[in-house]
Amino acid sequence: MKKLYKYILRSFIGTFIFTFFIAVFILLMQFLWTYLDDLVGKGLGFDVLGKLIFYTSITFVPMAMPLAILLSSLMCFGNLGEYYELVAMKASGISVWKIMRPLFIFAIVMSITAFVFSNNVLPVATLKSKTLLRDVRKQKMSFDIPEGMFYKGIDGYTIRAGKKGSDGTTLYDVLIYDHTEYKGNIKVTSADSATMALSPSQKEIVFTLYHGSNYNEVIDDKEYRVKRPFEKMAFDKQYVSFDISDFDLNQSDGNVFKGHQSMLNINQLYIAIDSLQINNNERHVSYKNSFRNRLQHLSSKDIINKNIKNKNVDLDTITNFKWPFLENFSEKEQKSIVNMASTSVRNQIDNIELNINDFKRIETNIRKHQQVLHEKFSLSISCLLFFLIGAPLGAIIRKGGLGLPIVISVVFFVIYYIVTITCQRIAIAGDIPVFLGVWLSSLIILPTGIFLTIKATTDSNLLDGESWKKTFRKIFRKE
Repeated sequence: MKKLYKYILRSFIGTFIFTFFIAVFILLMQFLWTYLDDLVGKGLGFDVLGKLIFYTSITFVPMAMPLAILLSSLMCFGNLGEYYELVAMKASGISVWKIMRPLFIFAIVMSITAFVFSNNVLPVATLKSKTLLRDVRKQKMSFDIPEGMFYKGIDGYTIRAGKKGSDGTTLYDVLIYDHTEYKGNIKVTSADSATMALSPSQKEIVFTLYHGSNYNEVIDDKEYRVKRPFEKMAFDKQYVSFDISDFDLNQSDGNVFKGHQSMLNINQLYIAIDSLQINNNERHVSYKNSFRNRLQHLSSKDIINKNIKNKNVDLDTITNFKWPFLENFSEKEQKSIVNMASTSVRNQIDNIELNINDFKRIETNIRKHQQVLHEKFSLSISCLLFFLIGAPLGAIIRKGGLGLPIVISVVFFVIYYIVTITCQRIAIAGDIPVFLGVWLSSLIILPTGIFLTIKATTDSNLLDGESWKKTFRKIFRKE
């Protein structure tokens, strides 16, 4: 049995490693395609891109691992069935469950590994990835003047080059518009040619202009719209420098995202959830007391008498109120009282709506923390559940390779992913408990896996069309 188990493990682990990296690669390509516009044209070095790809790849591990287990178990048992190795094992008296036993233990180990990874490694990788991506998206495009187009990458200036030399640093037919004074195109520099070079500090780019002119339109500040003649000054050679320090990637320390729920481990999540719930309860109690005191304050007769002022309230408004105590006041005082009452009601309604939205925001934040907490367990358990689907299904269909197993794996995983995302969104909205929203997809997969395992161990022809036809014929004959 040991040799048999080693053979099965070797067949499975090799396929698992291959499918795992393929899954991570596909998810990474989807990420790069999504943020392609934010990455291209910014002159990012290989070190920055390497860090971003590395940290982002780590964040995809919890999603790639269940998919890899599902696909590899399908392929492994499909190959065993396709080449009649599975039949030979069962003919020698070894049940399907015994054949699955070493891989089931391996799936348990991978589930534990996924949990430890999700709790300890994933928060750090997510923090690094989100922070670096934020810094990259904030960075300006690299300094690259296109040929025959206006370049506006430098604040306060617009540069146009009619033609670029083959060396990439020589420009011809150059126009530089200076907008630093925010008065339009009143300062223009033209030159027949120019060369570009970085300053020794690498923070400025210096243009050496040849054979050109400076145009300055004189405008009176008091009479802005009155134009004066141009001031023109020709030159044979002139230097113009531009600050390009903003083009450098400034990496932040990640404090912006440090308190986000996805950057926390289990202990930190428990603490954060408790703190948020305690704070929310205290706010509820405080607001109840404050609202009760405010109502008592507004209902005081002394307050009514002190705040009687001349307000423009229609008599029709007053007559609609059937308050007997208003008869004790003059018409002017009645207007003031009704106006004060209506204003107080509007203020209270606005205050209530503001506090309700604030409480909803806090409760949504609590549910998001709870969602991340449950996900750390559900994602690890999904590795085991997908094995219970992939292994028996591979034994049933008896088809190896990449074709059919990939189709089946993708179908199951897409259904699982859609159900998970949909239920989690409903849970975040507060329509269902967070526990149910996170675990519902796993609760659906579990009976499916048990059903397929029973069918595989009993040699059921689940996908045999003839057996289904016979079953339906028997049903219809009885009817």
